[in-house]
Amino acid sequence: MAAAVTVTVEPAGRSCWDEPVRVVVRGLAPGQPVTLRASLRDEKGARFRAHARYRAGAGGELDLARAPALGGSFAGLEPMGLFWALEPEKPFWRFLKRDVQTPFAVELEVLDGHEPEGGRLLGRTVHERHFLAPGVRREPVRAGRVRGTLFLPPGGGPFPGVIDLFGSGGGLCEYRASLLAGHGFAVLALAYFRFEDLPESLDVVHLEYFEEAVDFMLQHPKVKGPSVGLLGFSKGGDLCLSMASFLKGITATVVINSCVANTIAPLHYKDMVIPGLSSDLGKHTTTESGLLNFMNIWNDPLEKPYRQSLIPLEKAQGPFLFIVGMDDYSWRSDHYADIASERLQAHGKDRPQIIHYPGTGHCIDPPYFPPSTASVHAVLGLAIYYGGEPKVHSRAQVDAWQQIQTFFHKHLDGKKSVNSKM
Repeated sequence: MAAAVTVTVEPAGRSCWDEPVRVVVRGLAPGQPVTLRASLRDEKGARFRAHARYRAGAGGELDLARAPALGGSFAGLEPMGLFWALEPEKPFWRFLKRDVQTPFAVELEVLDGHEPEGGRLLGRTVHERHFLAPGVRREPVRAGRVRGTLFLPPGGGPFPGVIDLFGSGGGLCEYRASLLAGHGFAVLALAYFRFEDLPESLDVVHLEYFEEAVDFMLQHPKVKGPSVGLLGFSKGGDLCLSMASFLKGITATVVINSCVANTIAPLHYKDMVIPGLSSDLGKHTTTESGLLNFMNIWNDPLEKPYRQSLIPLEKAQGPFLFIVGMDDYSWRSDHYADIASERLQAHGKDRPQIIHYPGTGHCIDPPYFPPSTASVHAVLGLAIYYGGEPKVHSRAQVDAWQQIQTFFHKHLDGKKSVNSKM
């Protein structure tokens, strides 16, 4: 009687989406060819799948931390490949976690042989990937005008505070904040349009709204003052740069693929207005597969007519970390980071920390999120090319996540390093 084939995921039981796991198959014949498949359904019922071909070791065991994939959705030694290589069955469907209070259930199957359609099913398991680490609390925030969700780590605190902003898709995105709270930060996922009673579109932005959010954090008993950090992606990044430049109580700012000028809508604060950097949609190009490439639509903020849109970063109190995907097709993030560096140094300030990630596109998410190289934009309703080579982009997401935590620990609570889970 042949031994039963088992698929195990360690640590057993549950894990957070940003944590690596070890997938091991036992009970195979020595050298047996097998295909591993992973699949999950998101909250809207969309299915994501990945597969890879392997050969069992001499002892009939297959450990993905040691065995290279021989092809499929990825090749080579990729212990987490079955997670980051998940692809939507529906083209250009973005991998998102909408409700962080429920896990994603990832089904892992091992099939006999290397047939494209897969042979006989030998074993399977379902592993839950969570977005709230044990003990992390989720508190909806409706304070004055502020709309968002606060995530608090387990324990008494107070904890270093971070405000987390997403980009021009609007709404309230919680998955990055919820995962970051699992690493010891009090994180406010902040909405600023297309959510509840907030404006439906991004026509004008008032910095007073964001100032209210900073005050909310600094007055919260679980948030360690006297200042907070900011984390912003895309349009959320230039908002973070504006907040750091004009508002008090901010000492560390991380921006992911962001512009150094105010974009899309004019920014108002008291009696000051920074115009939005203009763009010309007519300058877009289309990829061979019919995706829109917006790389060249933006006017250069260094050119005279557009200079008023530049954000006066030199007014900011604390240090900056720019995370730059060198294959970002939404705009020239590397160029913008260079402008920021030159501007700060010209004003006698420290140069920002800039981390360049080759082969990495616009959408840099937490670890093991399948890289979004293209998707339908939430507001525009069009399929947009974001760039990135999945394998390299996936590595960048793991590193950037660690760099973000290290930066915030250093500048918000004085710790020199963060315990790495990698």
